[in-house]
Amino acid sequence: MPAPTPFPRHLAVPMLAALACTFAGNHIAARIAFDHDAGVLLAILCRSGVALLLLGTLVAWQRQPLRLPPGAWPWQLLAGLLIAAQSICLYSAVARIPVALALLAANTFPIILALLTWGLGGPPPTRRSAWLMGLILFGLLFALDVPARLGGQGGGADWLPGIGLALCAACAFAGALWVTEHRLSPLRGSLRSMLTMLVVFAGALLAGAVELLPGGLAPPSASAGWIGLAVLALLYGLGFTLLFVCMPRLDMTRNAPVMNMEPVATLLLGWLILGQTLSPMQIGGGVIVVGGIVLLSYRKQA
Repeated sequence: MPAPTPFPRHLAVPMLAALACTFAGNHIAARIAFDHDAGVLLAILCRSGVALLLLGTLVAWQRQPLRLPPGAWPWQLLAGLLIAAQSICLYSAVARIPVALALLAANTFPIILALLTWGLGGPPPTRRSAWLMGLILFGLLFALDVPARLGGQGGGADWLPGIGLALCAACAFAGALWVTEHRLSPLRGSLRSMLTMLVVFAGALLAGAVELLPGGLAPPSASAGWIGLAVLALLYGLGFTLLFVCMPRLDMTRNAPVMNMEPVATLLLGWLILGQTLSPMQIGGGVIVVGGIVLLSYRKQA
């Protein structure tokens, strides 16, 4: 079967930018839901449920068999559990700290993935990659306002847990990417994604049933919270599905770094919708982080 013809770059880049903004909007909607007492697990159930429905419809329409290669099921389960952990950690961080900071910390996953790949027998980072990783971490120090914290200016009781949860989300996502690339690459993307969302949905349901997170399934206390849940589920489900439907034609080898504008879009939407602002030093640190990630992504795809 011939490979699908890629979209022209002047179409692919705006499409990826729109998808990045869609994912950014999902996190803003999640914060609105959390501000109105919605539980983290309820939000994950909503977004994974809609994504599962859309991806299941796609897999059924494509008439894909649900059989996996021998030995693939444990890895598929692990990938789903890692994405479930990433979702819980990231949404828990979004509920505690400004959304843009949570996304900046979570977007350090390329560094963790490179180190994980090296630790598991892959090639070590090049000198250029190591320099870019150091640059990203340097920018992250200012984006997270670490100098001010060390200077004794309190950031609230939720600051440290929020940053820690966002970094845990980065670790979980890096692990899921490693499993996908090295153990699940023969699977078709839509089937792999559907099974991943199935594990995420079941995992969130089980965590709620055993009360792993107190209040994790709590409903919103106001209509704005319900609207936030509906919007986050719609944006995530559509964005996730469209990304995998269109990915064969988006020339991700050249265009993937465009997706790194998600933290920038989150910063703007957080300011416009939530009134969340960052200091000039934090914005400068964020620019360094995003720039370093873009350069690192181009290096990986080169």
